[in-house]
Amino acid sequence: MSYDEPGGSWRPFWLVAGVLGLLVVLAAVLPGPDLPPLVRVLAVVAVLGVAGTGVVSARRAWTVRVDAAGDEPALSVGPERVPLAAVDAAHLRAVGAGTAGVDAGAPVLGGGWSLPRGRSGLPLRTTDGRTVLVPTRDPAALAAALLAAVSDVPGGAPGRQGTLGS
Repeated sequence: MSYDEPGGSWRPFWLVAGVLGLLVVLAAVLPGPDLPPLVRVLAVVAVLGVAGTGVVSARRAWTVRVDAAGDEPALSVGPERVPLAAVDAAHLRAVGAGTAGVDAGAPVLGGGWSLPRGRSGLPLRTTDGRTVLVPTRDPAALAAALLAAVSDVPGGAPGRQGTLGS
């Protein structure tokens, strides 16, 4: 099983591109002072470059993946990886049941001081006792994918990959 949640959408880029296209058409149709074509092209390229850079940056930094296939099954958020063998499934089940949460001051997986806008944090404890927040738009789907993947980790008993022998 795998789970893939993109860290950013191309929608803002295409909205900006559409508005700029509309402005270019209006500038060509309406009378008034004219800007040199080079200035127009540079302005459009600069604005689209900034918008595109923001989207690519968000996708690289905040994309959440659960990859149960391959040599080393892992949860990755941007450049950070947590091997699935190190995920405490018992704690994850307790979070789903509402009987467990996150430690105060737990870091956000993927970096940053706080969760990105539009995401909530799924508390995740590793088998070494460290707790992190996984930024996600759909915590229930991510938890389900993690629980399904953790039970399929080679060398692990189905549904039993946790601390405290649970």
